[in-house]
Amino acid sequence: MKTLLLYPEFPNTFWSFKHALKFILKRASLPPLGLVTIAAMLPSSWQLRLVDLNVRRLRDQDLAWADAVCISAMIVQRPSVQALLARCRAAGKLIIAGGPLFTSAHADFPEVDHFILNEAEITLPEFLRDFANDTAKRVYATSRFADIATTPAPRWDLLELSHYGSMAVQYSRGCPFDCEFCDVTAKFGHRPRIKTPAQITTELDDLHDAGWRGQVFFVDDNLIGNKRSLARDLLPALITWQENHGRRTPFYTEASINLADDPRLMNQMVEAGFDSVFIGIETPNELALAECNKRQNQQRDLAADVHRIQRAGLQVQGGFIVGFDSDTPNIFHRQVEFIQRSGIVTAMVGLLNALPGTRLHDRLNQEGRLLGNSSGDNVDGTMNFRPTMPVEKLQAGYQWILEGIYSPKPYYQRVRTFLREYQLPRVRSPRSWRNGIGLAQATVRLGVLGRERWQYWRLLTWTLFHRPAMMQLAITLAIHGQHFRRCCDRMKAAA
Repeated sequence: MKTLLLYPEFPNTFWSFKHALKFILKRASLPPLGLVTIAAMLPSSWQLRLVDLNVRRLRDQDLAWADAVCISAMIVQRPSVQALLARCRAAGKLIIAGGPLFTSAHADFPEVDHFILNEAEITLPEFLRDFANDTAKRVYATSRFADIATTPAPRWDLLELSHYGSMAVQYSRGCPFDCEFCDVTAKFGHRPRIKTPAQITTELDDLHDAGWRGQVFFVDDNLIGNKRSLARDLLPALITWQENHGRRTPFYTEASINLADDPRLMNQMVEAGFDSVFIGIETPNELALAECNKRQNQQRDLAADVHRIQRAGLQVQGGFIVGFDSDTPNIFHRQVEFIQRSGIVTAMVGLLNALPGTRLHDRLNQEGRLLGNSSGDNVDGTMNFRPTMPVEKLQAGYQWILEGIYSPKPYYQRVRTFLREYQLPRVRSPRSWRNGIGLAQATVRLGVLGRERWQYWRLLTWTLFHRPAMMQLAITLAIHGQHFRRCCDRMKAAA
């Protein structure tokens, strides 16, 4: 069967990095890891093609070739999904769908013929067996969790690698914590399940053999969820892999703040090639941390924790939330003050939303406060429930935060704060012609034409005298800042 794998387009969000990618002539930040993993599970007799709409448009001849289409998507891709389904249905194609959006809201998509929900290691084989016997059901779902030690390596050959800013692999699923607003444990459970080190190094070898030489994102929601296996098994394997490949592949991932309590683990991660980690800081409001059961963040000096991680050689990217029931009007000032003091350059601040499957969603539904679906866009300034603070005050305060952290002056100040703390890791991306293109574009678009040109040149001068080895990083962060500002400007214009 000729099968077209389709990945819908992302809107221009905080994490899309669309404005920044233009500086280095890339089209998408990350590949559709789920789809290329699913591709490895499909029958070898099926002919496969993949179209990532974030990389290129879907052509009529692509649809004409296919007998069936397989679509995977996240919540934020819903608008693109709806347009894509209409086009596939008009073309008369069999439609198979899965992924987070459909797992949480498959009833919203009557156009789909078959849903492969939850973890495909369990539900896809059942569908393929029934499909081969002409007895396929419409919905395949499970409450069980898969053994991902059996998950095959992704089909990297289906991707146009040169169009992506990063590649992605997954080591574990699940998180030991239980934050009220997070849907990770609802989807993947509390006990982290892991792949073998050999699986991960095989995936990395395959990427290297395919010609990839850039950074790799470990997409785990909490890489340190199983610290023992990480330290004993995976990190030593990655250190050996780096040594065998010239120590030139930087990794980044997500983790919880208790990483700061383990200097040995941080050093081991840096030795293995990790240079950045996203951490859900959420809020400096202790009442809000207790409210959402973010126990791993409570009773800590969060700014000191961030600085310990930075000094170990890991850039901290942070997630922040406003809109908790216990938030008062001073939260806006407290968030800005904390972000600036901590030197978290990439600070994603969003209004609280209730995602399907979370305890927050269930609670607000029982309280009659839900207003509809979440957009899935972290910085569009919308909420899908009635907050306790007047919504107009909350949205005005939220915009004040964005202005306070992403206007040129505070943003560039924060970059310098970060560079003072950060220890440059040993593993670095190889130089390429794209670095030169990015520098040239930054010089013109930020240093000559940009409204931040004074701040840009001041940063570069400061870096030259105080942290010369970090010049490329300083320019990269300046480029990222322009993307963040444009996203914030879009949200303010829509308000």
